[in-house]
Amino acid sequence: MDILKQVSNIGIVPVIAIDDASKAVPLAKALAAGGLPAAEVTFRTAAAEDAIRAIVQEVPEMLVGAGTVITTEQADRAMAAGATFIVAPGYDPKVTQHVLDKGGIMMPGTASAGEMQQAMNQGCQVIKYFPAEANGGVAMLKNIGAALKGAKWMCTGGVSAKNVNDYLGYSQIVAVGGTWMCKKELIEGEKWDEITAMCKEAVKTMLGFSLAHVGINCENEAEAGQSAKTLCALFGFEYKPGNSSIFAGSAVECMKSPYLGKNGHIAIATNSLDRAVYHLGRQGVEFDESTRKPKAIYLKQEVGGFAIHLVQR
Repeated sequence: MDILKQVSNIGIVPVIAIDDASKAVPLAKALAAGGLPAAEVTFRTAAAEDAIRAIVQEVPEMLVGAGTVITTEQADRAMAAGATFIVAPGYDPKVTQHVLDKGGIMMPGTASAGEMQQAMNQGCQVIKYFPAEANGGVAMLKNIGAALKGAKWMCTGGVSAKNVNDYLGYSQIVAVGGTWMCKKELIEGEKWDEITAMCKEAVKTMLGFSLAHVGINCENEAEAGQSAKTLCALFGFEYKPGNSSIFAGSAVECMKSPYLGKNGHIAIATNSLDRAVYHLGRQGVEFDESTRKPKAIYLKQEVGGFAIHLVQR
Protein backbone atom coordinates (compact mmCIF):
# COMPACT_ATOMS: atom_id res chain seq x y z
CA MET A 1 0.00 0.00 0.00
CA ASP A 2 1.18 3.52 -0.77
CA ILE A 3 2.80 4.99 2.35
CA LEU A 4 0.77 8.20 2.37
CA LYS A 5 -2.45 6.27 1.78
CA GLN A 6 -1.55 4.05 4.70
CA VAL A 7 -0.92 7.10 6.88
CA SER A 8 -4.35 8.43 5.91
CA ASN A 9 -6.08 5.11 6.60
CA ILE A 10 -4.48 4.78 10.03
CA GLY A 11 -5.56 8.37 10.72
CA ILE A 12 -3.78 8.89 14.03
CA VAL A 13 0.01 8.61 14.15
CA PRO A 14 1.36 8.34 17.71
CA VAL A 15 4.30 10.70 18.26
CA ILE A 16 6.81 9.07 20.59
CA ALA A 17 9.97 10.23 22.32
CA ILE A 18 12.04 7.30 23.58
CA ASP A 19 14.99 7.65 25.94
CA ASP A 20 15.59 3.91 26.15
CA ALA A 21 15.71 2.03 22.83
CA SER A 22 14.97 -1.25 24.60
CA LYS A 23 11.42 -0.02 25.16
CA ALA A 24 10.82 0.65 21.46
CA VAL A 25 9.67 -2.82 20.43
CA PRO A 26 7.19 -3.45 23.29
CA LEU A 27 5.85 0.06 22.76
CA ALA A 28 5.38 -0.57 19.04
CA LYS A 29 3.59 -3.85 19.77
CA ALA A 30 1.32 -2.07 22.24
CA LEU A 31 0.43 0.59 19.68
CA ALA A 32 -0.27 -1.98 16.96
CA ALA A 33 -2.37 -4.10 19.33
CA GLY A 34 -4.45 -1.00 20.01
CA GLY A 35 -5.13 -0.43 16.33
CA LEU A 36 -2.49 2.19 15.57
CA PRO A 37 0.35 0.44 13.68
CA ALA A 38 2.30 3.64 13.13
CA ALA A 39 4.74 5.85 14.99
CA GLU A 40 6.63 9.06 14.49
CA VAL A 41 9.80 8.57 16.52
CA THR A 42 11.20 11.98 17.34
CA PHE A 43 14.89 12.76 17.06
CA ARG A 44 14.71 14.77 20.28
CA THR A 45 16.39 11.83 22.04
CA ALA A 46 19.67 10.03 21.45
CA ALA A 47 17.85 6.69 21.29
CA ALA A 48 15.70 7.63 18.28
CA GLU A 49 17.84 6.01 15.59
CA ASP A 50 18.22 2.71 17.45
CA ALA A 51 14.50 2.76 18.32
CA ILE A 52 13.51 3.14 14.66
CA ARG A 53 15.84 0.36 13.59
CA ALA A 54 14.53 -2.01 16.27
CA ILE A 55 10.88 -1.38 15.42
CA VAL A 56 11.47 -1.82 11.68
CA GLN A 57 13.29 -5.10 12.23
CA GLU A 58 11.07 -6.65 14.89
CA VAL A 59 7.58 -5.21 14.27
CA PRO A 60 7.27 -5.22 10.47
CA GLU A 61 3.57 -4.29 10.47
CA MET A 62 4.47 -0.89 11.92
CA LEU A 63 4.75 2.16 9.70
CA VAL A 64 7.66 4.07 11.19
CA GLY A 65 8.62 7.67 10.53
CA ALA A 66 11.17 10.00 12.06
CA GLY A 67 10.11 13.28 13.63
CA THR A 68 11.85 16.49 14.71
CA VAL A 69 14.38 16.00 11.90
CA ILE A 70 16.17 19.32 11.48
CA THR A 71 19.39 18.45 9.65
CA THR A 72 20.37 16.46 6.56
CA GLU A 73 22.58 14.29 8.78
CA GLN A 74 19.60 13.32 10.94
CA ALA A 75 17.55 12.64 7.82
CA ASP A 76 20.23 10.30 6.48
CA ARG A 77 20.44 8.43 9.78
CA ALA A 78 16.68 8.11 10.01
CA MET A 79 16.29 6.76 6.49
CA ALA A 80 19.22 4.37 6.95
CA ALA A 81 17.51 3.04 10.07
CA GLY A 82 14.37 2.33 8.04
CA ALA A 83 12.12 5.38 8.54
CA THR A 84 9.56 5.51 5.73
CA PHE A 85 8.75 9.20 6.14
CA ILE A 86 10.53 12.22 7.58
CA VAL A 87 8.82 14.94 9.60
CA ALA A 88 10.31 18.30 10.58
CA PRO A 89 9.04 20.95 13.01
CA GLY A 90 9.77 23.72 10.51
CA TYR A 91 10.32 24.25 6.81
CA ASP A 92 13.96 24.13 5.73
CA PRO A 93 14.21 24.02 1.91
CA LYS A 94 17.67 22.42 2.09
CA VAL A 95 16.65 19.52 4.32
CA THR A 96 13.41 19.10 2.42
CA GLN A 97 15.17 18.89 -0.93
CA HIS A 98 17.76 16.50 0.49
CA VAL A 99 15.07 14.01 1.51
CA LEU A 100 13.14 14.39 -1.74
CA ASP A 101 16.30 13.90 -3.81
CA LYS A 102 16.88 10.60 -2.00
CA GLY A 103 13.37 9.47 -2.88
CA GLY A 104 12.06 9.92 0.64
CA ILE A 105 8.72 11.24 1.85
CA MET A 106 9.17 14.63 3.51
CA MET A 107 6.59 16.39 5.68
CA PRO A 108 8.08 19.76 6.61
CA GLY A 109 6.51 21.78 9.39
CA THR A 110 4.59 24.83 8.20
CA ALA A 111 2.50 27.48 9.89
CA SER A 112 1.66 29.92 7.10
CA ALA A 113 0.22 29.81 3.60
CA GLY A 114 3.55 31.02 2.23
CA GLU A 115 5.51 28.14 3.74
CA MET A 116 2.87 25.67 2.64
CA GLN A 117 2.91 26.94 -0.92
CA GLN A 118 6.70 26.72 -1.10
CA ALA A 119 6.72 23.17 0.29
CA MET A 120 4.02 22.08 -2.16
CA ASN A 121 5.89 23.62 -5.10
CA GLN A 122 9.04 21.84 -3.95
CA GLY A 123 7.25 18.50 -4.28
CA CYS A 124 5.93 17.68 -0.81
CA GLN A 125 2.69 15.72 -1.10
CA VAL A 126 1.77 16.08 2.58
CA ILE A 127 2.72 19.05 4.75
CA LYS A 128 2.93 19.13 8.52
CA TYR A 129 0.87 21.85 10.22
CA PHE A 130 2.59 22.66 13.50
CA PRO A 131 1.80 23.63 16.17
CA ALA A 132 -1.76 23.12 14.96
CA GLU A 133 -3.88 24.46 17.82
CA ALA A 134 -1.59 27.39 18.62
CA ASN A 135 -1.76 28.49 14.97
CA GLY A 136 -5.54 28.55 14.72
CA GLY A 137 -6.41 24.89 14.39
CA VAL A 138 -8.62 23.41 11.73
CA ALA A 139 -10.47 26.70 11.23
CA MET A 140 -7.26 28.29 9.99
CA LEU A 141 -6.60 25.40 7.63
CA LYS A 142 -10.08 25.63 6.17
CA ASN A 143 -9.39 29.27 5.32
CA ILE A 144 -6.04 28.41 3.75
CA GLY A 145 -7.41 25.30 2.06
CA ALA A 146 -9.96 27.37 0.17
CA ALA A 147 -7.01 28.81 -1.75
CA LEU A 148 -4.54 25.90 -1.57
CA LYS A 149 -7.00 23.23 -2.69
CA GLY A 150 -4.22 20.75 -3.45
CA ALA A 151 -2.72 20.97 0.03
CA LYS A 152 -2.78 17.89 2.25
CA TRP A 153 -1.88 18.20 5.92
CA MET A 154 -0.68 16.12 8.84
CA CYS A 155 -1.54 18.09 11.97
CA THR A 156 0.31 17.90 15.27
CA GLY A 157 0.53 20.09 18.32
CA GLY A 158 -2.50 20.34 20.57
CA VAL A 159 -4.42 17.52 18.92
CA SER A 160 -6.21 15.37 21.50
CA ALA A 161 -9.04 12.89 21.94
CA LYS A 162 -11.38 15.84 22.36
CA ASN A 163 -10.65 17.53 19.04
CA VAL A 164 -9.27 14.73 16.85
CA ASN A 165 -12.45 14.51 14.77
CA ASP A 166 -12.52 18.25 14.23
CA TYR A 167 -9.28 17.77 12.33
CA LEU A 168 -9.97 14.45 10.63
CA GLY A 169 -13.40 15.67 9.56
CA TYR A 170 -11.74 18.11 7.13
CA SER A 171 -10.97 16.32 3.86
CA GLN A 172 -7.62 18.03 3.26
CA ILE A 173 -6.23 16.72 6.56
CA VAL A 174 -4.92 13.20 5.93
CA ALA A 175 -3.88 12.39 9.50
CA VAL A 176 -3.01 13.80 12.89
CA GLY A 177 -0.08 13.17 15.19
CA GLY A 178 -0.64 12.87 18.90
CA THR A 179 0.97 11.91 22.17
CA TRP A 180 -2.05 11.45 24.40
CA MET A 181 -2.06 7.66 24.04
CA CYS A 182 1.66 7.21 24.71
CA LYS A 183 2.78 9.86 27.16
CA LYS A 184 6.32 9.74 28.50
CA GLU A 185 5.33 8.47 31.94
CA LEU A 186 3.43 5.55 30.40
CA ILE A 187 6.45 4.56 28.31
CA GLU A 188 8.88 4.88 31.20
CA GLY A 189 6.54 2.87 33.43
CA GLU A 190 6.13 0.22 30.72
CA LYS A 191 2.34 0.54 30.93
CA TRP A 192 1.86 -1.37 27.67
CA ASP A 193 -1.68 -2.57 28.39
CA GLU A 194 -2.73 0.95 29.27
CA ILE A 195 -1.22 2.29 26.06
CA THR A 196 -3.04 -0.38 24.05
CA ALA A 197 -6.33 0.49 25.75
CA MET A 198 -5.88 4.20 25.03
CA CYS A 199 -5.09 3.45 21.38
CA LYS A 200 -8.26 1.37 21.07
CA GLU A 201 -10.25 4.24 22.54
CA ALA A 202 -8.63 6.68 20.11
CA VAL A 203 -9.55 4.49 17.13
CA LYS A 204 -13.09 4.10 18.45
CA THR A 205 -13.42 7.86 18.78
CA MET A 206 -11.98 8.46 15.32
CA LEU A 207 -14.26 5.97 13.55
CA GLY A 208 -17.35 6.97 15.52
CA PHE A 209 -19.51 3.96 14.71
CA SER A 210 -23.25 4.35 15.31
CA LEU A 211 -26.50 2.88 14.01
CA ALA A 212 -27.68 4.74 10.89
CA HIS A 213 -30.77 2.73 9.95
CA VAL A 214 -32.22 -0.74 9.55
CA GLY A 215 -33.25 -2.04 6.14
CA ILE A 216 -36.14 -4.52 5.79
CA ASN A 217 -36.35 -6.79 2.76
CA CYS A 218 -39.88 -6.61 1.34
CA GLU A 219 -41.23 -8.80 -1.48
CA ASN A 220 -42.36 -5.92 -3.66
CA GLU A 221 -43.06 -2.19 -3.80
CA ALA A 222 -46.56 -2.57 -2.40
CA GLU A 223 -45.32 -4.39 0.69
CA ALA A 224 -42.54 -1.83 1.15
CA GLY A 225 -45.05 1.01 0.92
CA GLN A 226 -47.45 -0.60 3.38
CA SER A 227 -44.66 -1.37 5.86
CA ALA A 228 -43.33 2.19 5.71
CA LYS A 229 -46.83 3.68 6.06
CA THR A 230 -47.53 1.52 9.10
CA LEU A 231 -44.36 2.67 10.83
CA CYS A 232 -45.06 6.30 9.93
CA ALA A 233 -48.60 6.07 11.29
CA LEU A 234 -47.45 4.45 14.52
CA PHE A 235 -44.56 6.73 15.31
CA GLY A 236 -45.09 9.89 13.33
CA PHE A 237 -42.17 9.25 10.98
CA GLU A 238 -41.95 11.01 7.65
CA TYR A 239 -42.79 8.88 4.59
CA LYS A 240 -39.89 9.15 2.12
CA PRO A 241 -40.28 7.20 -1.14
CA GLY A 242 -37.15 6.55 -3.23
CA ASN A 243 -36.10 4.62 -6.32
CA SER A 244 -35.30 1.27 -4.68
CA SER A 245 -36.74 1.72 -1.20
CA ILE A 246 -39.06 3.74 1.01
CA PHE A 247 -37.83 5.24 4.26
CA ALA A 248 -39.95 5.60 7.36
CA GLY A 249 -38.21 8.62 8.82
CA SER A 250 -34.46 8.04 8.92
CA ALA A 251 -34.57 4.89 11.06
CA VAL A 252 -36.10 2.23 8.81
CA GLU A 253 -35.62 1.55 5.10
CA CYS A 254 -38.20 -0.70 3.44
CA MET A 255 -36.69 -2.30 0.34
CA LYS A 256 -38.97 -2.57 -2.73
CA SER A 257 -37.41 -5.96 -3.50
CA PRO A 258 -35.19 -8.30 -1.47
CA TYR A 259 -31.55 -7.23 -1.42
CA LEU A 260 -28.53 -8.39 0.57
CA GLY A 261 -29.15 -10.20 3.84
CA LYS A 262 -31.76 -12.83 4.56
CA ASN A 263 -33.96 -10.33 6.39
CA GLY A 264 -32.40 -7.05 5.29
CA HIS A 265 -29.48 -4.95 6.33
CA ILE A 266 -28.16 -2.90 9.23
CA ALA A 267 -26.45 0.33 8.24
CA ILE A 268 -23.64 1.48 10.51
CA ALA A 269 -22.47 5.07 10.11
CA THR A 270 -18.81 6.02 10.42
CA ASN A 271 -16.80 9.22 10.22
CA SER A 272 -14.58 7.77 7.47
CA LEU A 273 -15.38 4.82 5.25
CA ASP A 274 -11.77 4.28 4.14
CA ARG A 275 -10.45 4.32 7.70
CA ALA A 276 -13.24 2.03 8.89
CA VAL A 277 -12.50 -0.50 6.13
CA TYR A 278 -8.78 -0.38 6.96
CA HIS A 279 -9.17 -0.79 10.71
CA LEU A 280 -11.86 -3.47 10.50
CA GLY A 281 -9.76 -5.24 7.87
CA ARG A 282 -6.89 -5.45 10.37
CA GLN A 283 -9.31 -7.39 12.60
CA GLY A 284 -10.02 -9.90 9.83
CA VAL A 285 -13.29 -8.40 8.58
CA GLU A 286 -13.90 -9.01 4.87
CA PHE A 287 -15.81 -6.69 2.54
CA ASP A 288 -17.85 -7.29 -0.60
CA GLU A 289 -16.01 -5.01 -3.00
CA SER A 290 -18.74 -5.42 -5.62
CA THR A 291 -21.00 -3.31 -3.37
CA ARG A 292 -18.53 -0.48 -2.84
CA LYS A 293 -19.73 3.03 -3.54
CA PRO A 294 -17.90 6.30 -2.74
CA LYS A 295 -19.41 6.39 0.73
CA ALA A 296 -20.78 2.90 1.34
CA ILE A 297 -19.82 -0.79 1.32
CA TYR A 298 -21.21 -4.09 2.62
CA LEU A 299 -19.38 -6.60 4.76
CA LYS A 300 -19.30 -10.18 3.48
CA GLN A 301 -20.71 -11.62 6.69
CA GLU A 302 -24.27 -11.42 7.97
CA VAL A 303 -25.36 -10.98 11.58
CA GLY A 304 -28.68 -12.46 12.65
CA GLY A 305 -29.85 -12.70 9.08
CA PHE A 306 -28.94 -9.10 8.33
CA ALA A 307 -26.23 -7.85 6.00
CA ILE A 308 -24.01 -5.14 7.48
CA HIS A 309 -23.70 -1.93 5.52
CA LEU A 310 -21.08 0.73 6.34
CA VAL A 311 -22.00 4.27 5.35
CA GLN A 312 -20.01 7.45 5.74
CA ARG A 313 -21.68 10.38 7.45
